[in-house]
Amino acid sequence: MSIYWILFFIALVISSIGWKNFIYFISIGYGFSIAGCAAAITIFYWDIITAPTALLCAILIIYGCRLGLYLLLRERRSASYRKVLSENTKNAKYPFIATLSIWLACAFLYMAEVCPVAARLDNTARGLPTNDIWAYIGAIVMILGIILESAADVQKSAAKKVNPNRFVSTGLYKIVRCPNYFGEIVMWTGCLLVCIGATCNWWQWLISALGYITIVYIMFSGARRLEIRQNANYGDNPEYQAYVKKTPILIPLLPIYSVARHEWLRG
Repeated sequence: MSIYWILFFIALVISSIGWKNFIYFISIGYGFSIAGCAAAITIFYWDIITAPTALLCAILIIYGCRLGLYLLLRERRSASYRKVLSENTKNAKYPFIATLSIWLACAFLYMAEVCPVAARLDNTARGLPTNDIWAYIGAIVMILGIILESAADVQKSAAKKVNPNRFVSTGLYKIVRCPNYFGEIVMWTGCLLVCIGATCNWWQWLISALGYITIVYIMFSGARRLEIRQNANYGDNPEYQAYVKKTPILIPLLPIYSVARHEWLRG
């Protein structure tokens, strides 16, 4: 059985938690699906795994477990997060076919995101040459993304404890308004780089690129939702207005300060 079908099935099983609460398809189910897929890749290719590929799998497992546990604990501990979660799901009654389609699409996305690592090992198993340099480069970028995302989450939690009614503009939030989403993009950029030097064929590149483009779109869509919510909460605050006019919304140094008007980012 192809590793890609195995990963798709594992993502389906783990993300099925979304049938309990729709938002779990793309939150808790997302993090643990990535970790589960990475663990499956490790087991499936245990006999040929090398230092760089073991590192890549370990990074994905750590990333997925950290994200899943963070979201799970945040829901349990944060009243404000539970309020946002409730507002986003209280009127969400999706038909069975729509829910099934989202479930299948999410499982495919999670398989596609880890595809570069799976493809590298799959190609190695078939005797194709692979280059360790790009595996290490990808791993370094992935680690940087996890550090950025983790630091942003910690800084936001600390700031909200001090003043839960104020927007966060300290630490990494001085540089970009959604540093956690930016860290996510950096993380998956590193994963995509693994395809270079992995002798990926056209469909491995296609699946990997689809996963990457989709997660970047989701991050911009998430930034748009956050901007709209913050505009509603802090729009009359002159300090907030000054902050958003000088701080890029998602990519540092890229002068994009608002995406709220872009309906095509509606997610």
